[in-house]
Amino acid sequence: MIIVCKTVLKNTKINGITLFPFIFLRKPEDRTNAVLINHEKIHLRQQLELLVIFFYLWYVIEYYYWYFKLNDHFLAYKYISFEREAFAMEADLQYLQKRKLWSFWKYRS
Repeated sequence: MIIVCKTVLKNTKINGITLFPFIFLRKPEDRTNAVLINHEKIHLRQQLELLVIFFYLWYVIEYYYWYFKLNDHFLAYKYISFEREAFAMEADLQYLQKRKLWSFWKYRS
């Protein structure tokens, strides 16, 4: 389910965020942004694969690993394997139809 949440995401740089089973968007016009929606749907699939809670645990652990290694919040976010997969494949709108289980694994560094 896609929800436009202008007030919560208003003062952030975040255009969208996925918190299973919802996709929250900052701007109503992003409902038609196929690349952004695909990016967030990739995260939904990742969350399902890891039974949701393990996705969030892994995400936070990996974020802090990269943050302490790189000392940069934005780079730490970009290096998370889940984000690397989603950014790499967001433009392929057929990706989820052919994606294999645990595909994020190959994006670990």
